[in-house]
Amino acid sequence: MSAAEHLRPFKNRRLLVVSTNYAPELTGIGPYATQLAEHWAASGATTEVLAGMPHYPAWRVDERYRGAWRREENREGVRVHRRRHYVPPRQTALRRGAFEASVLLHGVLAPPPGRFDAVVSQMPSLAGGVLAARLARRLRVPHIPVVQDLMGAAAAQSGIRGGGRAAEVAAKAERYALRGAALVGVIHESFREGVTALGVDPGRIRVVPNWTHVQAPSADRAATRARLGWTGDTPVLLHSGNMGLKQGLDVLVGLARLAPDIRVVLMGDGNQRDGLRERAAGLPNLDFLPPAGADDFTDVLAAADVLAVTQRASVLDMSVPSKLTSYFVSGRPVVASVADEGGTADEVRRSGAGVLVAPEDPAALLAAVRRLAADPPAADALGAHGPRYVAQHLSREAGLARFDALLTEALGDAEALGDAGAGQAATERGGPGQAGDARGGARR
Repeated sequence: MSAAEHLRPFKNRRLLVVSTNYAPELTGIGPYATQLAEHWAASGATTEVLAGMPHYPAWRVDERYRGAWRREENREGVRVHRRRHYVPPRQTALRRGAFEASVLLHGVLAPPPGRFDAVVSQMPSLAGGVLAARLARRLRVPHIPVVQDLMGAAAAQSGIRGGGRAAEVAAKAERYALRGAALVGVIHESFREGVTALGVDPGRIRVVPNWTHVQAPSADRAATRARLGWTGDTPVLLHSGNMGLKQGLDVLVGLARLAPDIRVVLMGDGNQRDGLRERAAGLPNLDFLPPAGADDFTDVLAAADVLAVTQRASVLDMSVPSKLTSYFVSGRPVVASVADEGGTADEVRRSGAGVLVAPEDPAALLAAVRRLAADPPAADALGAHGPRYVAQHLSREAGLARFDALLTEALGDAEALGDAGAGQAATERGGPGQAGDARGGARR
């Protein structure tokens, strides 16, 4: 392979990424789908994306996209096909079902035109996985779903109203999307069992961890604290990211009630934000901040004393928060109020950058925060493990290389199967004349 071919390994390929979340969304799955698509475009592939209208984490459509049924954009060399969908202001199983149904319906009615060599989907959404599976089957090309969350398990574990019935429906959709896939990517080993239970051959599962998609902090920490009004003698406990049901953020409201000497900061947005504000009424030591911009996000994280990741006790094997990669970059210690046997706890232990406490227990969380606040050198030493872990395991280059390997393997398998089918067809027909048709699904 020449140097030019090495730098553009997917030249002459046409790839479709299906992800309801995409730029300009700055948190959650959107940044990963965006950086992946842009990376493949830079690697020589004609890369297109089927996405929804930007709405996360606020669960409100970005004002720049309101009223649009369809939108076509070119972003950093990627053609983005946006389709309108329902956005529920509050989460119930019925409303989430309506959201997924609207994504599916509009995607079925107006798929991106033309043929592709492979279809990659980010799950959730369920609708995105089903759409990608349908398109790949119709085109007879590899489908490569990447499981970021297991929605069937999420419905059962998150406490959403009507979650039991929703879990059954979600599991059926996940089974449809995953069972026929060429390969299935999972972001953490803890997802293997759940994916296998949906009918996927364990030999087709590949671990492709999320990488850090943010830059290291660069601003003066004291200056950032002063700008935010955080005095030096008051410990700051910060939670950043989505404010949804599965996060179980009531534990932080409870901690704030127990400890008026600690400032608790909830930075971000989500469908539970208004309810949390109501429950926190009258607590002068609990602040709500809007999501920080990309230019100062990690500077704000680094200005806190302790970073919190929280989940309901029932959340085990359905989610590993993407916020962890950003937390680790910041160099601050993490306190994880999560189930000890879940994937989030595994990741915190592996990083060496945090401590674990029982979920939904404000007193246990407070005790851990107090220990770290009372010993700043120990807290700094604990937090310093985060950037080292990122450098060794979660760099963007390493993460994208894993996806390159996943795509290369799926394309190679498809071509090998095409070659085998072509050879068999030629033998049965007595000649080589039909061999080209057998390969057409994988490569035009």
